[in-house]
Parts: sequence; C-alpha cells; structure tokens
Amino acid sequence: MERKELTCIGCPMGCSITVELEGDEILSVSGNTCAVGDKYARTEVLHPERTVTSTVTVTGGEKQRVSVKTAGNIPKDRIEACMEAINNVSVSAPVKIGDIIIENVAGTGVSVVATKNIS
Repeated sequence: MERKELTCIGCPMGCSITVELEGDEILSVSGNTCAVGDKYARTEVLHPERTVTSTVTVTGGEKQRVSVKTAGNIPKDRIEACMEAINNVSVSAPVKIGDIIIENVAGTGVSVVATKNIS
C-alpha cells in the first residue's frame, strides 16, 4: 500500500490530506474537512489538473499583451504544450473578455480565453 500526503487547494482551509492507494485504486482519503477536499485528493493522485494563466501578444491595441487563461482545468502533463501554444500565438485588437484565443489547446478539449478587454 502506498500513502500520499497532500495539502488541499480546493478552498482556503488548506487541509492536510492523506490518500492511501493500491496501484490505481484509492483505498481511503482522510484529513479533509469537506467534500471538495475528497474530490481534489482523488483527482490529484490519479489525474492531476491545473488552470493555466498567461498573456498573449496583441497587435494594434492600446496594450501590447492581453491576459488569458484556460477555460477549465487541463491535465498537468499538458501544461508545457499549452504554454508553447500560448507563446506562439498573437491576436489583433480589439479583444474582449471571453474571446476564444486558442481552441482545444494542446489537444485537451479546453479553450484558452481572454480575461481582459483590449481596444
């Protein structure tokens, strides 16, 4: 049996969580004070995911860069490919919050969207 110790990032409590597993089967999750912690621990141990935030170059706008983020979590092992795609794209002004900058980034099925307006 394997034990993994995690600090939950699901809410501000930061619970210390212990996950016991046998191969890819989770036997128990303990230390969480809410259901969010249980879900976070199970996902983190078997299929860790993250939201990626960055900026993209803007041409013809009042600012030279626009903030962007993934519209949802992506697998942690796809972050490098996601950042490569983000670093290789530029957009033309105007840009509006929610505009899709990259669809299906790094084959994840998740879009990269603008988080700021640039006129």
